[in-house]
Amino acid sequence: MYRDEIVEEIHRIREEYSRSFNYDLKAIFADLQKQQAARGKEVVNLSRKPGITRRWSGRARDISGDDPE
Repeated sequence: MYRDEIVEEIHRIREEYSRSFNYDLKAIFADLQKQQAARGKEVVNLSRKPGITRRWSGRARDISGDDPE
């Protein structure tokens, strides 16, 4: 089977990073947030608003069932 050295290195680094936090996801997440804040770049939320979708026409409509359309 083909062994990709780059993928193996990524797996090794990920394992070392996780081990350094004793595999605690909350601690890993806190560290990633700290690193992100230290970079000083703006964080953009790309999630959609709940209940809103766009048709091909580009008009927004409420798909929650409350729209009288």
